[in-house]
Amino acid sequence: MNLSGKTIFISGGSRGIGLAIVKRAAADGANVAIAAKTVEPNPKLPGTIYSAAAEIEQAGGKALAIVCDIRDEQQVLNAVRQTAEAFGGIDILINNASAISLTSTEATPIKRFDLMFGVDVRGTFLCTQACLPYLKKSAERNRNAHILTLAPPLNMDARWFAPHVVYTMAKYGMSMCVLGHAAEFRPYGIAVNALWPRTVIQTAALQMLPGIKPEHCRTPEIVADAAYQILVSDSATTTGNFFIDDEVLKQAGVTDLSKYSVVAGSRELLPDLFL
Repeated sequence: MNLSGKTIFISGGSRGIGLAIVKRAAADGANVAIAAKTVEPNPKLPGTIYSAAAEIEQAGGKALAIVCDIRDEQQVLNAVRQTAEAFGGIDILINNASAISLTSTEATPIKRFDLMFGVDVRGTFLCTQACLPYLKKSAERNRNAHILTLAPPLNMDARWFAPHVVYTMAKYGMSMCVLGHAAEFRPYGIAVNALWPRTVIQTAALQMLPGIKPEHCRTPEIVADAAYQILVSDSATTTGNFFIDDEVLKQAGVTDLSKYSVVAGSRELLPDLFL
């Protein structure tokens, strides 16, 4: 099974892990709709929906760049409809967009609280709700419908909350969507899974984690390759999982993960948050 001809709707995806995932899918000939806000180049944050679309097409897929703030219900509904009209449906939803602020309670303005909950939790729920009718149709047509959310396994240990309680609540809100929707959508034949990296991944988000060096990181391609394995798996039997990238690849027979290190031969890889 591969992703040839499948249609993917991804929130965010103009850079980093999200872009790596859809470029891997595009290598099979997938159709990809990038629903994100970035339309103008930013020297501190490379990548726009248009540059991402160009990279997807260069990788072998078809791309649709849609300006969309996933906190806005009408924009999401329009983006989903536009995707379905362009490609004849939606087979896969990737909840990738996420806002991060690793700040204490006193250092977290309510505006930043609202951003994290609006993008991470509300945005994930809204994109899922909007795509659901199309994913149901995909499942009815035996097209192996999947929802994949970039979220960590749930862990109620206080050490994950104390340093940045709002960010943890927001990310775990995404994880709870996975937990609930996997059970809710199982009767429809729609798989719902989460994916999280074992180590820190070198992306623009590292600006929020000062002091981390490239030799401590892996590349986004390890998450992309793991996501691919999940998305080509049987939606009827592979659902409700909180996958970790290297475990997925090892189960697929990939034993040498050295190619994913940003610096070849590095042995001091930092674990990601929540693991």
